[in-house]
Amino acid sequence: MLNIIVFLPLLAALIAGLGNRALGNVAAKSVTTGSLFVSAALSWLLFFQVGFGDTSYTQPVFEWFRSGDLVINWALRLDTLTAVMLIVITTVSALVHLYSWGYMAEDPDQPRFFAYLSLFTFAMLMLVTADNLVQMFFGWEGVGLASYLLIGFWYHKPSANAAAIKAFVVNRVGDFGYSLGIFGIFLVFGTTDLSLINETAGEFQGRTFEFLGYQVDILTTLCLLLFVGAMGKSAQLGLHTWLPDAMEGPTPVSALIHAATMVTAGVFMVCRMSPLFEAAPAALTVVTYVGAATALFAATVGTVQTDIKRVIAYSTCSQLGYMFFAAGIGAYGASMFHLTTHAFFKALLFLGAGSVIHAMHHEQDMRYYGGLRKEIPFTFYTMLIGTLAITGVGIVGVFGFAGFYSKDLIIESAFAAGSEAGYVAFAVGVFAALLTSFYSWRLMFLTFWQTPRWNESEHIRHVTHSEDRTGTGGYKPHESPMTMLIPLGVLSVGAVFAGYALYYPFSGEEQGAAFWNGSIAFNVELMAAAHHVPLWVKLASTVAMLTGLAVALVYYIWKPHKPAAFVEQFRSLHAFLMRKWYFDELYHYLFIVPSLWFGRVFWKRGDQGTIDRFGPNGAGWLVERGAGVARRLQSGYLYNYALVMLIGLAAAAAWFLPRAMGGE
Repeated sequence: MLNIIVFLPLLAALIAGLGNRALGNVAAKSVTTGSLFVSAALSWLLFFQVGFGDTSYTQPVFEWFRSGDLVINWALRLDTLTAVMLIVITTVSALVHLYSWGYMAEDPDQPRFFAYLSLFTFAMLMLVTADNLVQMFFGWEGVGLASYLLIGFWYHKPSANAAAIKAFVVNRVGDFGYSLGIFGIFLVFGTTDLSLINETAGEFQGRTFEFLGYQVDILTTLCLLLFVGAMGKSAQLGLHTWLPDAMEGPTPVSALIHAATMVTAGVFMVCRMSPLFEAAPAALTVVTYVGAATALFAATVGTVQTDIKRVIAYSTCSQLGYMFFAAGIGAYGASMFHLTTHAFFKALLFLGAGSVIHAMHHEQDMRYYGGLRKEIPFTFYTMLIGTLAITGVGIVGVFGFAGFYSKDLIIESAFAAGSEAGYVAFAVGVFAALLTSFYSWRLMFLTFWQTPRWNESEHIRHVTHSEDRTGTGGYKPHESPMTMLIPLGVLSVGAVFAGYALYYPFSGEEQGAAFWNGSIAFNVELMAAAHHVPLWVKLASTVAMLTGLAVALVYYIWKPHKPAAFVEQFRSLHAFLMRKWYFDELYHYLFIVPSLWFGRVFWKRGDQGTIDRFGPNGAGWLVERGAGVARRLQSGYLYNYALVMLIGLAAAAAWFLPRAMGGE
């Protein structure tokens, strides 16, 4: 069954990709979508068998390669952590495939698009079922390749090509650290087998090696190298710059990358290697602070974005920060809990945004929306559910949407950890919850409330100039087709009930330990403390959520002139946030400008000025000049040839006569 789940998407990708237009749109879409729904159904069956039936195993496939002491077998590992990731990946991917039937209906390259989607899914499935680090690295790089293909799918757009290259290059930086971590682990442990590494990690705790005259902790170094890879894949602060630009790909791609697959790979890896990270507490502290900083950074930037997809993209970046600082304080169950619920409501928000964009003729600027709740009511209600889920709406002890359970549990766990890093993460988490509520409701109010502003969009006026519809400035939005609405409805169910249904299995004290069954380092004491924090801690995120909602109501419903006045008064702050804390500019001057300068120097002075000048160009100049001289001598006149012969005889005489006389 596990083989079918993993390799069926690959088979579908090959059929659709190789068949391409000869296969036809409908056949390619049917094969890829059908295979994902089969994989999703089997994944849910395995989830209930493993998560609630205490079943786990490793299924060998074949020996991959052998080099000295390094023996890598291709094997599929199934435990609770794998089962959770399987349902997240295949469910979201299947719904994205179905959604793409409607969203990509007018695209001429549909077989290629669906082949890329299935290839992406296969790579992620290989990553989460890996039994060793080398096999995980194969899936790790596979999702990087597939994301490059998907982000740059519309390759005729220069911005899409630039975004794809940026994502690829930034992830290469992180992957370099990840590969060094794998090399170091094999050097220290003598194996890349995940089970052996986690089981024996405690034996190396406290050991050091000498570097530049200093004693450096071995496990801390290895974990930090692995975490650099996680920072790249999961867009943590410093290696996050590719994530918002990835919005250049089609909206279904954004949902697949940001909700359930590529960006969660780093979180999954840290949780999979949690026993190793537990033996390196200094590395966990770094993970906590980086995660908290990312949650804060992305939440602040999300408050000023005007592109509907970029708001949700920065929201993803912020929520990933929550997952990482949860893992950093040792609450791996809470981290995976939020990863799972986040997959449902974030996919819902992205696909809902795609439905809005579809209704608005691919206009993505929220400043040209307004009043859409009456025009596209189904999309409105599903996005409202997603907003209630991500902002954490609920009543303590009664019921709440998905984010109410998972995000609040992370905040409570941070407080319960009792460490300095935990308290910092708690404070940042509460403040980020306020910002999350603000920018989420800002998106809703700008899009679905206020007065319609569709006629102000030059893009809409351009594409609808021939339409003559009255009452709405010449254009009337329309609801999406059923292939797009059905996934929204299914994801809405997950956004409402996933948190309530999975709360105790994922994070209960004894129940959680039994559920995870050793697949992660589950801290029973921390979970017990998190469930019994003071009431004010439990209410903190709810108060923050209500505060963010209140501010959004004032600024975008009751007094819509306020945002412009705020920008006018705080121009520097607004510019700082709009420029995304100037990370792109900083990297431009630190890396791109020097690289271009060195490249120009080597090109102009090295290649052209030295190599070409004295190499092929110099040799060509000599040949040309010599040919010119020789051409003058080959005149065809007898006296010219006689003169050359005389010159030759005179030269020969001048050479030989002195030597002959000297010899006598």
